[in-house]
Parts: sequence; C-alpha cells; structure tokens
Amino acid sequence: MSSPANIAQLLQQDSLISLEQAKVGCEFHIRFLQGPACEQLRQMGFCESMRVKKITDGRNLLCTVCGTKLALSRELAHQILVEPSD
Repeated sequence: MSSPANIAQLLQQDSLISLEQAKVGCEFHIRFLQGPACEQLRQMGFCESMRVKKITDGRNLLCTVCGTKLALSRELAHQILVEPSD
C-alpha cells in the first residue's frame, strides 16, 4: 500500500513533462531525474530545482543550465522531468 506522500509524489510527476517534450525557447524548473543516467545528469549540473532553458530540438537538443550550454541526447532529456518556470 502506498503512503500519502508517495501518492502525492506520483500525482505531481504525472503533471510534469520531460525536457525532451518541452517547448523550445521556454524556461523550466527541473523537478525529478528518473532513469539509469540520474547520477551522470547530476554530475553535469542537472539537479532538482535548477532552471533549464531548451534552446533547440532535433536528434540531440541544446539547453542551458547554470549559464552553460549543453547538448543532450533525446534519451537523457527524457529522464529530466520539468515544469514551466514562473
């Protein structure tokens, strides 16, 4: 049986989108990293509550985080769950 905290987290994750799906030119807050590359993503500067902006889309996508431009594979971008930034 799931606890109320686990249920709340699952509901919040359902309202998020992956960076792969995010619209180009928009800024987002990173909320969750999920998948096999989570540790690698954190080492690259992608961690919860950071701001990220998606610059281009395509086979690989380009984004900025912490003032640095990074190219990500679609597979890695799929593991970064974001919500729109205010």
